[in-house]
Amino acid sequence: MILVTGVSGSLGSLILAGLSGLDDVKAVAGTRSGDGAAARRVDFDDPASLPAAFDGVDVLLVVSAGYAEDDVVLARHGAVADAAAAAGVRHLIYTSLAASGESMTIAVPHRWSEDRFAAGPFTTTMLRNGLYTDVPVGLAAAGVAQAAATGEFAAPFGQGRLSVVAKQDLADAAVRVAAESDRDLAAGRASRHAGRVYELEGDTAVGGEDLARILAEVLGRPVAYRAASLAETRAALEGSGPEPYQIGHALSLFSNVIAGRAEAAGSDLPALLEPAPRPVRDAITEAVIEAVTDATTEAVAQSH
Repeated sequence: MILVTGVSGSLGSLILAGLSGLDDVKAVAGTRSGDGAAARRVDFDDPASLPAAFDGVDVLLVVSAGYAEDDVVLARHGAVADAAAAAGVRHLIYTSLAASGESMTIAVPHRWSEDRFAAGPFTTTMLRNGLYTDVPVGLAAAGVAQAAATGEFAAPFGQGRLSVVAKQDLADAAVRVAAESDRDLAAGRASRHAGRVYELEGDTAVGGEDLARILAEVLGRPVAYRAASLAETRAALEGSGPEPYQIGHALSLFSNVIAGRAEAAGSDLPALLEPAPRPVRDAITEAVIEAVTDATTEAVAQSH
């Protein structure tokens, strides 16, 4: 049996949906608010609840609980490791961070968690996920109004570029690894993915000029890219509501892009996918079109 944690989140829900479509594996959901029927209660902040949640689980797919301060993430993943050992989990899969993010502040809890899980009595697979297309999509969508009004798109990318990957591709890779691991264990052998660390990087890197070009194509007018400073980015973030730790992580990400340290050198993702990885520029363009449509609809509604 496979248990997927964090299924109320976007990645976890995609993974569970993929596994649920397979006839020869049994996948159950784990979520903080689980009722024990539709989903098991898996609350990383309540360690006492975890051994029962993991009972009978052969393959535990841990979707990183990274949306918190680092010490909270370490405590959560440490509790998962202890509970998985106590429950007799045989193979643990963890969604970590790809090598292109090694210099970012978000890497610290991921690498610690990899070591913590690898020290357990179960075999492991580390899925080092690349950054989602959400980052450039969010920047481009947020810049639609400014680009339409002024012909300028500002982003804190400097002249650097960021490798990104479609979230569905990462989910598909996780489904394959989890399902094959479960089948191997059911056949009385170790998972073929045991001990593996997969770098699941995107094969496309995007920069500020790329995003400005997409905006220009969608808006039908010239759009020039301006490299926003980290200082103005910090001020904008501080005025928009994120937690202080989220601001720190975001600035670290942008700093790495500016320094040219956020591009992938290679990827194991194509070998785990059929067909090839989804083109990320298409996803960004679709999101910009949607943002333009929403802005137009809102403008029309306000005019009446």
